[in-house]
Amino acid sequence: MRDDHPAYQGRPLPRPHDEVVDQGLGFDIGTLFDRRRALRFLGIGAAGVALTACGAGSTGSTTTTTSATTGEIPDETAGPYPGDGSNGPDVLAQSGIVRSDIRSSFGESTGTAEGVPMTLELTVSDLANGGAAFAGVAVYVWHCTREGGYSMYSDGVEDQNFLRGVQIADADGRVRFTSVFPACYDGRWPHIHFEVYPDQASIADSSNAIATSQVALPQDVCQTVYQQSGYEDSVANLRKVSLSSDNVFGDDGGASQLATVTGDVTGGYTVSLAVRVDTRTTPSAGSGPGGTPPSR
Repeated sequence: MRDDHPAYQGRPLPRPHDEVVDQGLGFDIGTLFDRRRALRFLGIGAAGVALTACGAGSTGSTTTTTSATTGEIPDETAGPYPGDGSNGPDVLAQSGIVRSDIRSSFGESTGTAEGVPMTLELTVSDLANGGAAFAGVAVYVWHCTREGGYSMYSDGVEDQNFLRGVQIADADGRVRFTSVFPACYDGRWPHIHFEVYPDQASIADSSNAIATSQVALPQDVCQTVYQQSGYEDSVANLRKVSLSSDNVFGDDGGASQLATVTGDVTGGYTVSLAVRVDTRTTPSAGSGPGGTPPSR
């Protein structure tokens, strides 16, 4: 007998002649997927468009756009190298951590990280307040060097604290950091870590974080940057991983974490991401697997 009522996971399709992904928002929300998989269900197509690559050897201006999303930024692991006191070193307890230029170490450390210039802009909004700008929150960011190591942890840079810093969001919910483009180390897609705290006073305890997530960097820009001196290991590492296979971004292809990037290797890149935080939900992230940077 012909089936006049096609179903998906036992649920009748409201639009039986259309694809599953075209059944409407109400049907999407009612599926058995969890929140992260729902994001993939709704947004992976748009994210895939954002991965259109330019020539790997180009040094011209690049603009990479991402899909528009409205949900909360996914909670992610802080990884094994947060430096927030949750697993050892605590840079957040050091005087001088609130700063915009994170290329150099501070305090008793004097090293400077080299690499292609990068400006990181995160714009934080509060979904619990109708998506209004989340002014006054403290945002802590950290990422690896162009060689793939993390200050305070990796061999050769244990005595440094560069590429880590805190900024307080302005009236528009925006923070801006001056840094260098991070490497692609073995086992992870190129990324930047961040934690959002209610205010500056809250950074004294990592358990106060109201969001922990990561910024995914677009493939085309990474391919261009990794042709530059100092990023040699990143070329082979990038070939071995993808957004869909990454152990952090893989469940939704980084649909709401893939940055918009403009600029070039000479003048530097601006990496931008909208960070939507919902203070009505309970953060679930913490330390955990995040790939292992190479020893130096």
